[in-house]
Amino acid sequence: MSNCETCKNKTTTPDSIPYVAHELAMARSERTVKRLWITILTLIFLFVGSNCAWLWHDSQFEVVETTSIEAEQDGSGVNIVSGGDLDYGAESKDNQN
Repeated sequence: MSNCETCKNKTTTPDSIPYVAHELAMARSERTVKRLWITILTLIFLFVGSNCAWLWHDSQFEVVETTSIEAEQDGSGVNIVSGGDLDYGAESKDNQN
């Protein structure tokens, strides 16, 4: 209990450090910040360069889609189509041939 009483009665002031030590820490911090900025700018440059390289690579190719449908018609007016899905539709009572 005496330990708590002595802590409460003391005024707490931080220990002072020499000016030279503070200046050395600030110089080290400035060098670290400079290196981080160089790293960030290098990464941004590489990111933009990578995207430009992908756009250039993608523009080298041309996509061509062709569709061919073969159709035949006989004399009765019935069309026969091949090369795709075949759908005759719904049968109707009114449409009788």
